[in-house]
Amino acid sequence: MSATDFTRRGLLLGATALATTAASPREEDIVGQPLRPWRRGGLDIHHIATGKGDSTLIIGPDGASLMIDAGASKTPPPASLDARPNDERRPGEWIGRYARRHLPAAGAPKLDTFLVSHLHPDHIDGLYDVAAQLEIGLLVDRAYPDYAYPQPLDAPFAKTYQAFIRKRVQSGGKVERFRVGAADQLALPGAEIRNLAANGQVWTGRGNETRQMFPAIETLVKDDIPDENACSTAIRLRHRAFGYFAAGDLTSHGFDGALPWRDVETPAARAAGAVDVAVAAHHGMFDATGADVVRALKPRAWIIQGWHVAHPSTDALERMLSRRLYPAPREVFATGLSPANVLAHAWLTDLMAAQGGHVVVRVAPGGDSYRVVITDNRDETDRVVSVWGPWPAAGSQG
Repeated sequence: MSATDFTRRGLLLGATALATTAASPREEDIVGQPLRPWRRGGLDIHHIATGKGDSTLIIGPDGASLMIDAGASKTPPPASLDARPNDERRPGEWIGRYARRHLPAAGAPKLDTFLVSHLHPDHIDGLYDVAAQLEIGLLVDRAYPDYAYPQPLDAPFAKTYQAFIRKRVQSGGKVERFRVGAADQLALPGAEIRNLAANGQVWTGRGNETRQMFPAIETLVKDDIPDENACSTAIRLRHRAFGYFAAGDLTSHGFDGALPWRDVETPAARAAGAVDVAVAAHHGMFDATGADVVRALKPRAWIIQGWHVAHPSTDALERMLSRRLYPAPREVFATGLSPANVLAHAWLTDLMAAQGGHVVVRVAPGGDSYRVVITDNRDETDRVVSVWGPWPAAGSQG
């Protein structure tokens, strides 16, 4: 796809944005006003933008809640974004406060389930501050109770996490290992969450059947042993016609054909099938969101959880935008975009629907349509910046 093609598409996107963000009395979320509360029967998916890592809060049709990750990277600017709303609190504190504002008001706010996609700081280091503010019913990660696969992690962040898990279990807290293929572990009544992949194991699409992509670890040289990213969990959420895909930092990079089994993202995406909304794995970096992933998912909306200057890469963003991979319209939303990234890739980043802020997907009761709402992350007012849609929930767009 040429730069001219992207420019022409950008003009069309601009027209779409004007049409979908103009305020009217019929809109549920009004530009310039605070985000309206969750409504029973609806499904809300909040991609929380602290500028320091990933965190997603999902509120199901009956009010049950799931949080995926709570990142708190210590990478300093300018390689990372400035902390949002500011650096007066730790990222995990901001995440916990955000969740408390948006969880259903009835009773004490709590997280029914917390899913750890993998053990990296920009996904787990805010968990402890979240747990200090909110009760967590069930915690699920890729490795419990034995964190030695594919090899022991000796990094301080991994030891801190494992100590947290031991303390939680000792105090009676529930922790489970992510069960690939299951559709009943991450409970969200009114919706289905299918566990697609973790640790190189991928759901086949038949019953609870799975297959293992990774060879036996003892047969690999040290440099070929899969890292945490390659072991990430992947899920597909369905609420009637609506579909959503998220895969942590899973990658599709097979080292230029040398290690094809390292591509777990592609079979996970194929198992998921077409969805309405997809989170670009590994923040949209070069080694993820491969061409076959894009072809399989075909989302109307891509979401990039960005916080680093490398999020996203040019090639991954181009694939997300490419009409060659699927012809249907789509928008790309980022929770954050580095000024340096914009400067280097302006001809592509100018085509994005949003370059910063909380990205909230709101699925209507009944699951037949959805909107994407961008809210300001510079304070805690959750002021609506733009509203996109409504779009019909169709899963496959062809």
